[in-house]
Amino acid sequence: MLLVISKILLLKARANIQLLLCLANRFLKKIKIFILNLKNEIFTTFIKIKNSKNMYQKPMLKEGSLKNQVIVVTGGGSGLGKSMTTYFLELGASVVITSRNIEKLEKVKIELEEKTGGQVLPVQCDVRNYNEVENLLVETLKRFGKVDGLLNNAAGNFISPTERLSANAFDTIIDIVLKGSKNCTLAFGKHWIDTKQQKSTILNIVTTYAWTGSAYVVPSATAKAGVLAMTRSLAVEWAKYGIRSNAIAPGPFPTEGAWDRLLPGDLKDKFDMKKKVPVGRVGEHQELANLAAYLMSDFSAYINGEVITIDGGEWLKGAGEFNMLEDVPKEMWDMLEAMIRSKKNK
Repeated sequence: MLLVISKILLLKARANIQLLLCLANRFLKKIKIFILNLKNEIFTTFIKIKNSKNMYQKPMLKEGSLKNQVIVVTGGGSGLGKSMTTYFLELGASVVITSRNIEKLEKVKIELEEKTGGQVLPVQCDVRNYNEVENLLVETLKRFGKVDGLLNNAAGNFISPTERLSANAFDTIIDIVLKGSKNCTLAFGKHWIDTKQQKSTILNIVTTYAWTGSAYVVPSATAKAGVLAMTRSLAVEWAKYGIRSNAIAPGPFPTEGAWDRLLPGDLKDKFDMKKKVPVGRVGEHQELANLAAYLMSDFSAYINGEVITIDGGEWLKGAGEFNMLEDVPKEMWDMLEAMIRSKKNK
């Protein structure tokens, strides 16, 4: 009897063990499937992260942050001005772009309106002439009925030992940068004060060498220093009229054309700007556009009279952005001068 019972118990134990093994196998299969799926998800996520843009390459502000605003951007048809204009449009602003080349502006208008769905008004304007700046204001008001912001971005620059410059060459940079910014600021500021507009914004593009100085770009350094002084002075004087005045000092943000003119030939390879920047890279246009849009928006309503540096720490590492050109020999300056003159005459 005991033997029979033992056999029965043994059979039951075997059956239970087989059942447990079967369940264990099923569980292990599910675990394997889970791990496999998890691996696939992790790999997919990794690929997405790897292929996605860095955060600083993405738009920063929420949609509609500049909705119903009208912003004038001098030099808005190319380079950094075009990048900032594009982002203003994406955020809902209408933008007036200016330069001396109306044909180029008309092409940019079509391109940006198709890309963003926003409204662009191109106006031919030499900011050195106050009458043309007044006409810029008139055309803006005629089209949009108001203007909320002014971005003084138009600039000129070239590298050269100062003793090689003619008085006219020096004046050209001073007139575009300092006189041009003054003309626009005065015309638009007078309008805002006369019409008692409640709030408006002036944003000036300066440089870090506006306060450090820099060899080989003395006209630009002189002019930008004046613009920075005007920015801070008017921040106090015109705040009572609801006008905020700020500035951005960008570091190296290479643009097609501009950097070729500034550092022609193999000079830009010889003096790699990335090596001067502690973070080890040059700026992305979206980074500057993000900052400009923020300072134009109501999110920055308590920022006034400030200059914000966006240069990866460049000026702290070595004040004077172009001081390194001390290493350029006289023969190369002769060659560079000839190259610059040939490009100017084209």
